[in-house]
Amino acid sequence: MIGLCGDLHEDEIMIDFPPPGAFTQTYPTKPVRVIEPFGVGGGPDLTARALGEKLSELWRQPVMVENRPGAGSTTAPALVAKSPADGYTLLVNTSAHPYSAALINRLPYDPLNDFIPIAPLTSQPYVLVAGKPAGITTVGDLVAAAKAKPSTIKFGSSGIGTATHFGVEKFNLEAGIKAIHVPARPGDAIADTIANTVAGRTTYLMAPIPLALADIRAGKLHALGVSTMKRSSSLPEVPTIAEAGVPGFDFPIWYGIWVRAGTPTGMVDKLSKDIARVMTAPDLRDQLATHGTDPINMTQPEFARFVLGESESASRIIKAAGIKTLRIADQL
Repeated sequence: MIGLCGDLHEDEIMIDFPPPGAFTQTYPTKPVRVIEPFGVGGGPDLTARALGEKLSELWRQPVMVENRPGAGSTTAPALVAKSPADGYTLLVNTSAHPYSAALINRLPYDPLNDFIPIAPLTSQPYVLVAGKPAGITTVGDLVAAAKAKPSTIKFGSSGIGTATHFGVEKFNLEAGIKAIHVPARPGDAIADTIANTVAGRTTYLMAPIPLALADIRAGKLHALGVSTMKRSSSLPEVPTIAEAGVPGFDFPIWYGIWVRAGTPTGMVDKLSKDIARVMTAPDLRDQLATHGTDPINMTQPEFARFVLGESESASRIIKAAGIKTLRIADQL
């Protein structure tokens, strides 16, 4: 220890500083929280918990997944945005996170600038479906019906600004059709939206394959196309939307991890590499495949650019489709 007074020669002054990155190398030294804005059992939750188990094994520290739904899926990001920028509170979210930057005004956080994208996790296709009462069995049928009666047929979604909403708006724009949006009521789940299409209250929607599969197999919904450029192993007989008549259409749902802005660069790099490492584990990949999801391989800088591009794409869809920006109260 060096006092305030006294005579010391230069060769007597010895101060031990930790080498650069020393704290990063030992991270984490305590439990890590993973916050997600979804309920238990959904796609993001299953992915977050599978990842958490693997990270816990790697780090030899507990990784605790916390479900914080509510307030239009803004509760979890708001919590992470207020947490210390120390890498011990992570956010798992979907493509809806960058979309919200383009859609929702007066959020208690900035979806782009208050967070650092760490790593992508998985992606999976949606399936474009029509209810049996509509008599629509192909993408061509849907486009023809919509063009015959512009702005008449209805499509459902799990809410304004959700990925299921943006996916259909993107489809409508690229297919050159206009339709009426019927978003889910506050408190309704995507299952309620699917039920509306089954009952004929809406004509079509874009839904996660696992949630629509039972009604497709039962003949209550017609699967028109999957939303990615590759067919789904869960519905191998169903063409991609691009194959079915809308060339180049590609709209997967994806999940990723963020931390609060200000987290040290070395910690961001370690998190990114550790997550990428566990996502390559064969048993984890097999587990995710049972839910129809595929791991995404990107570096942290690539993912950061991708997230920004997704927000810009959402802005273009909002403008082209005439979607009004929202306040949080509109989401509740």
